[in-house]
Amino acid sequence: MSNRIDQLFAGKRKGVLNIYCTAGFPELNDTLPVMKALQQNGVDIIELGMPFSDPLADGPVIQDSSTRAISNGMSLKVLFEQLKDFREKIHVPVLLMGYLNPVLLYGIENFCKKCAEVGVDGAILPDLPMDEYESEYRPVFEKYGLHLVFLVTPETSEERIRKIDSVSKGFIYAVSSSSTTGTDKNMGNQQAYFERLEALQLKNPVLIGFGIKDKATFDAATVHSNGGVIGTAFIRALEHATNLDSAIQQFVAGVK
Repeated sequence: MSNRIDQLFAGKRKGVLNIYCTAGFPELNDTLPVMKALQQNGVDIIELGMPFSDPLADGPVIQDSSTRAISNGMSLKVLFEQLKDFREKIHVPVLLMGYLNPVLLYGIENFCKKCAEVGVDGAILPDLPMDEYESEYRPVFEKYGLHLVFLVTPETSEERIRKIDSVSKGFIYAVSSSSTTGTDKNMGNQQAYFERLEALQLKNPVLIGFGIKDKATFDAATVHSNGGVIGTAFIRALEHATNLDSAIQQFVAGVK
């Protein structure tokens, strides 16, 4: 069976909506209810954050959600237990997003094997160097049919973008600017960068993330790409929710 991420992009090339949520947030057992509500409201990809105590690329909102999830008792072991039968109800592609340290402690092979067992489609590990992935870990990820997604920024050279494109599977995550998540960006100012990426005609689809928070920013980001990733704005919506289902419905409707 081909990877669900590939299946998605085979059928949908524009306006792909990827939403990030922190596993175990707002409460420990909210992981699956949040994922179900996202799927129900038409989200194309779910990016599930593996909480980590020192998340370098994350802004304060996602950092706080991580801290809260960890104090709720979330760990990789707990997450895989929660995901044990999730494919009975969730059919959209799911990626685990996080940092290398907890994955190394868990064991790369164990991690990939467990992802394959429960039905996770890919991972985003921003602090895993591409060269290290190529020389050490690629065979393990490929053995378990797991796509590893790499990030590019406005500063990434064309040569490196093409290299990332040759190594990546699933899609390329284009960070809208070199800063942490959740900082306000003017997507209009980034159009030259998005156009440059589009002109490269990469083999992988491109999703743009960092700074997308509503319909206007999503539409601006997706003019020259296949879709967008929303994290901080969604975490904020969950943080202040009295009812998760209606908060998620309202949030996704506001983007679409």
